[in-house]
Amino acid sequence: MPMDIEKIRSDFPNLRVKVHGKPLVYLDNAATTLKPQQVIERITWFYSQGTSNVHRGVHYLSEQATAEYERTREKIKKFINASKTAEVIFTSGATESINLVMNSYGKSQLKQGDEILISEMEHHSNIVPWQQLCQENGCVLKVAPINDNGELCLDAYKAMLSPKVKLVSMVYISNSLGTVNPVMDIITTAHEHGAVVLIDGAQAAGHLAMDVQELDCDFLVFSGHKIFGPTGTGVLYGKADLLNRMPPYQTGGDMITSVTFEKTTYNILPYKFEAGTPNIAGVIGLGAAIDYMLDIGMDAIAAYERELLAYGTEKLGAIPGLKIIGTAKDKAAIISFILPNIHAHDLGTLVDEEGVAVRTGHHCTQPVMNHFKVPATSRASLCFYNTKEEIDILADAIRQAKTLFP
Repeated sequence: MPMDIEKIRSDFPNLRVKVHGKPLVYLDNAATTLKPQQVIERITWFYSQGTSNVHRGVHYLSEQATAEYERTREKIKKFINASKTAEVIFTSGATESINLVMNSYGKSQLKQGDEILISEMEHHSNIVPWQQLCQENGCVLKVAPINDNGELCLDAYKAMLSPKVKLVSMVYISNSLGTVNPVMDIITTAHEHGAVVLIDGAQAAGHLAMDVQELDCDFLVFSGHKIFGPTGTGVLYGKADLLNRMPPYQTGGDMITSVTFEKTTYNILPYKFEAGTPNIAGVIGLGAAIDYMLDIGMDAIAAYERELLAYGTEKLGAIPGLKIIGTAKDKAAIISFILPNIHAHDLGTLVDEEGVAVRTGHHCTQPVMNHFKVPATSRASLCFYNTKEEIDILADAIRQAKTLFP
C-alpha cells in the first residue's frame, strides 16, 4: 500500500513554516529531522502531566515515568532486534555513544600497539575519539580508503585486517556521500580476524530496518534527533558480554547498587552506564518517534526514499556544470554536489531565499572533502515527508542562483 504523503506531511508542523514568505522546503534531514506532532505531544504530556524522576520513587508519577521510560527501551530492543533490553543504553546521541565505547571499552581493553581500523568516509565523531585513544593508550589508527565513487575499497579494507586489529569502527551510511556500506561483509571479515566491530548507524536508523543479531555487530550507535525524535537522545547497543566487561563511563546516581566510603558496587546493565537523571522527556519522545516510523513501515520508507533519490539524482544531474559528489552503486537519499564558480555557502544562502534548506560545508567529514579535493559541498538529504515537487523547487533555485555567477 503506497504511503499517504500528504497525511504524513500534515503530521509535521514545521512543514507549515514560511521562509522569506515561501513554503519551507526542508532538505537537511541528515543534519536533523523534523518532528511529528505525535512526538511533540508525548514530550508535552510528560512536562505537563507526567513530570517525575525515574527509578527512584514509589509514588504514582515516578512509577508512571519509569514505566514510560523503560517502555522506550523495550521499543528500541524490538526496533533493532537486540536479544535483551539490558543491551540498550540511553545516551545523548551517537557522539556520546562512541565516546562511551572509546572511554570504557577502548581504555580498558586496548593497549599499546593494538590497531583500530576506520574508513576514510567517517564522520568526525568516529575519528577524533579514536585519535584520542591512540594518543593516550599508544594504539595505532588505520584508515581504509575509499574510491572516487565514494565507496569503501573493500579489498583494501580486508587486506588491512590482521590479528593486530582489535577494533573496527565504521559508518553504515555516509552522511556526506550517501554511501551504504557493505556492513555484513565488514563485520564478518573483522570477526574472522578477532576484531570487535562498532557500527555508526546515525544515518541508517531512520531510513532502513536494522537487525543487530543478523548483522552480528558488537556495538551499534544512533541518535534520536535523526530519526524524528528529540535532540539530546541517543542509543548505544552493545552485546551483553562486552558491556559487562566494561567499567562505567560516568559515575553518580542510579549507576550503583550500594555506596560506602570504602567501596561502591555498580548497578547491573544497562543502568551501569546511565549515571544521573536522564533525558526522560526526550526518551519518551524517542519512543513515540519509533512508533511513528514503524506505523509507516521501514520497508515502505526505504522504497519511497529510493524513488526520491533516483528522481533527485536525475533532476540535479541535468543542471549544467553541477557535479554530484558520491556516486556509489548503493546509496541512501543523500545528494551532495558542487557547482563551478559558486561556493557551497553562497549557494546555500541563495536557495534559502527560495525557502529551500540544504546543508553546506564539510559536513563533519573533512577527510572526505580532502579526498575529492573540494573545500565544501552542498547537500540535499531527503526523507519520507519530502516530495518530487520539492526537488523541482531545489533544482529551479539552483538554476536561478547560477544566473548570478556566469
